[in-house]
Amino acid sequence: MNVSAALDWLFSTQFFGIKLGLDNTRKLLAAAGADRINATVVHVAGTNGKGSTCAMIEALARAQGYVTGLFTSPIW
Repeated sequence: MNVSAALDWLFSTQFFGIKLGLDNTRKLLAAAGADRINATVVHVAGTNGKGSTCAMIEALARAQGYVTGLFTSPIW
């Protein structure tokens, strides 16, 4: 699959209710009063090891003096 075909497929998923982009996330952050445009974010995805990976990244950042927030969502 080439890039053009991959993008075509990705954007075709919007017909099924999938919304691409960060608009909804930005709206949620603004509504919560946390709309930090210049915030650095690490998004960890995958099958295994996300919790320990996030905990390690958060601990390293905190040790370097960064203000951090960590959110993990359980799968049910």
